[in-house]
Amino acid sequence: MGLERCRAIDLPIVHDPRGNLTFIESNRHVPFDIKRVYYLYDVPGGAERGGHAHKNLEQLLIAMSGSFDVILDDGLAKQTFSLNRSYRGLYIERLVWREIVNFSSGAVCMVLASDFYDETDYYRDYDEFIKAVRGTVPVG
Repeated sequence: MGLERCRAIDLPIVHDPRGNLTFIESNRHVPFDIKRVYYLYDVPGGAERGGHAHKNLEQLLIAMSGSFDVILDDGLAKQTFSLNRSYRGLYIERLVWREIVNFSSGAVCMVLASDFYDETDYYRDYDEFIKAVRGTVPVG
């Protein structure tokens, strides 16, 4: 677990003069079964999203339109990824804190998730997250 498993994933592109097509298949292009899809849009200038980690959930974030930065933090190190291509996703492992910042005007962030929504899977308090990844709180 941690940042070493988080990575950019290039998705397949079917080139066509009428417009390109990209597709995503569970356990082929993403390392999990896709159980939920949601997207962020109309994010006001200067706003941030994320600000949490998941105990068990894995995700793939894609900039469907526009661009944004994702700051990942595993409790030991931080790394920033810039997303601005609809054929490139960012795989985020469980137990990695994420902040999504610097949304361009009209940006759309699509998220593919490995499980259904479950509020008990979230760490929303950074100090609680740090305690969990350092082994002082049960992960769940």
